[in-house]
Amino acid sequence: MNKRRVVITGMGLITPIGNTVQETWASALEGRSGGNLIEHFDTSDFGVKIGANVKNFDVEQYLDRKEARRIDVFIQLGIAAGVQAIDDAGIADMVESDRVGIAIGSGIGGINTIEDTHSTLLKSGPRRVSPFFVPASVINMISGSLSIRYGFRGPNIAIVTACTTGTHNIGFGARMIQHGDADVMVVGGAEWATSPVTIAGFTSMRALSSRNEDPERASRPWDRDRDGFLLGDGAGVMVLEEYERAKARGAEIYCELSGFGMSADAHHITSPPDDGRGAVASMTNALLDANMNAEQIQYINAHGTSTPQGDVAETKSIKAVFGTNTRVAVSSTKSMVGHLLGAAGAVEGAVCALALRHQVAPPTINLDHPGDDCDLDYIPHTARDMTIDAALSNSFGFGGTNGTLIFSRL
Repeated sequence: MNKRRVVITGMGLITPIGNTVQETWASALEGRSGGNLIEHFDTSDFGVKIGANVKNFDVEQYLDRKEARRIDVFIQLGIAAGVQAIDDAGIADMVESDRVGIAIGSGIGGINTIEDTHSTLLKSGPRRVSPFFVPASVINMISGSLSIRYGFRGPNIAIVTACTTGTHNIGFGARMIQHGDADVMVVGGAEWATSPVTIAGFTSMRALSSRNEDPERASRPWDRDRDGFLLGDGAGVMVLEEYERAKARGAEIYCELSGFGMSADAHHITSPPDDGRGAVASMTNALLDANMNAEQIQYINAHGTSTPQGDVAETKSIKAVFGTNTRVAVSSTKSMVGHLLGAAGAVEGAVCALALRHQVAPPTINLDHPGDDCDLDYIPHTARDMTIDAALSNSFGFGGTNGTLIFSRL
């Protein structure tokens, strides 16, 4: 069976450095950090007091106030990015709505609503728990809400695979189009995880940066002084469309989604193997799916979380796939937006699409002194104008789940 070609015809972004695609992209090229002191809860007793929060987000641009109050903020962010992407693609009034599906997930989901509701239960009893609690917090409600809003009756799912969530939703959305389950898929991820319990949990794991005095420089992938990741909030959504259909309706096309690969580390619940062999398999599988050689990739948007072990493992995996003397350019968007967990792969996939469109690769900021075994071309500090015909995006999640996407110019 010949696979149908899949292209991107719309995108939406809500991130710590911008509330639209245009704002986020401009900030990324400027090397702007979204790091900040957390202010939406009291961090006095917390070892980590920093995050990368969405700023000046006006939910009433997308939902009425009453509806917004009934759902967790991660759903609000996902709906907002979805509306942006659907408007960008011009598919809001698509007649064949049974051929339009949605796959938008989240890594943690409505943790803030769960925490608040548990407090209400303990303080005031079960009768005070809202009847909207469950639909306000479950992960598939972004997909469900957008389906209801637009009448899209195609596949409606929400894949949850920790920090690989966004990438897997995009990849499986593309495969649904390739194999004829849908002609259009609205795909991505959303997260609002900077809650007390989540911050405390990651802090106990020693996974987060504790650079409380300088949050804008806390996320520093591959730098010798990196001490963990910066937890961020946000959402990224794409509209994927079968190529011939998109061309026939005169859609504006960002790029083609050419390859998707997956693998498992089968190693540890949180740490990658030192040699990055799971990442190697994921990238190799994506190249095979795209029918491409490693030499055809000019730019990699890395998982690059700013953790001591993970950054080295990914570097080794890239060398294993691309060669020890590879000249492929690599950067980490997480240096600016932090780690958006389930939204990370979707935001980073959008960055790859924009890099292809504009022929410029965003930088890795805060990379002052590369650490031991971190010796690739990480595009430090300043965006780079360069020829990019194909770009690769990596996402790796707890449980050892890996995903890779390859985007290419038409």
